[in-house]
Amino acid sequence: MLGLKLETDPNWVNIVEKNISEILTDHAWCEQKAATNAISLVIAFPEKSDLVEAMLSIAKEELTHFEMVHQKIKERGYEFGPERKDHYVADLYKFMRKGHIRRISLIDRLLFAAIVEARSCERFRILSEQIKDEDLKAFYKELMISEANHYTVFLGFARKYGEGVEDVNARWQQWLEHEAEVVKNYGKSETIHG
Repeated sequence: MLGLKLETDPNWVNIVEKNISEILTDHAWCEQKAATNAISLVIAFPEKSDLVEAMLSIAKEELTHFEMVHQKIKERGYEFGPERKDHYVADLYKFMRKGHIRRISLIDRLLFAAIVEARSCERFRILSEQIKDEDLKAFYKELMISEANHYTVFLGFARKYGEGVEDVNARWQQWLEHEAEVVKNYGKSETIHG
């Protein structure tokens, strides 16, 4: 369904299980950044009312997820640490077209968001199936479903706004190929994308 070209090595879960505090802190920051990304799309494209409404809904949901992860951190007696730099996302961002007409920039921003949500969904699926912690197994299954919905929203808007402008499906395939190259360097740390 997600179309990702390279699956995460299932052994990544073994790395995660050695440092649950770190994965939860990183995850909380990922949710906060996802909310910020949705709001930035509202700010950049306020004239697209359907997009604004969808992004406001996603931003609220991502903030709710942030709150949920933060609660897990507190329940377990962990400390919510400082922001982590997401090198995976930074590497993906370099592929985005900048300085083009607004609609091309919008399409790429939406595809960028879709690919990040797709990878997050895939990682949450792995955690929901393989992590030994039963509480986190159920938690990540619930979040996986939400991430899949976000992925389809971003991809759907890219296709809508790309109609008559460019072949969005071809550009999506380019993003998938690029992401497969980028993700080869990750899956070695206890972070959502690391």
